[in-house]
Amino acid sequence: MEIIVKRKAVNITMKHDVNATANAAAVVTGIIYLVCRVAVWLVPDISMTIAQSWFHNIDITTLPTPTSNSGAFILGLVTATVGAWLAGYAFAWTYNWFLKKK
Repeated sequence: MEIIVKRKAVNITMKHDVNATANAAAVVTGIIYLVCRVAVWLVPDISMTIAQSWFHNIDITTLPTPTSNSGAFILGLVTATVGAWLAGYAFAWTYNWFLKKK
């Protein structure tokens, strides 16, 4: 016995929810920021090596060593997450715009 199922091809276009994409980008960036902060605190030498590799081996050890304070930490966390939210929103909006152009 042979069963033949015919299916009609359906073109499904997935749009991004701009706020959900922006929120996800902000949360992931905040988590990465916190993990990075903990890594710098626990293993500063490895953290500096990784950071230097990300900046094309520029010698970042010659930069002034920043003092660790909660104000700078909060400022960095807030600005990183806000920047990521804006980038996520812009990405989703632009993605959806290109979908409309198809």
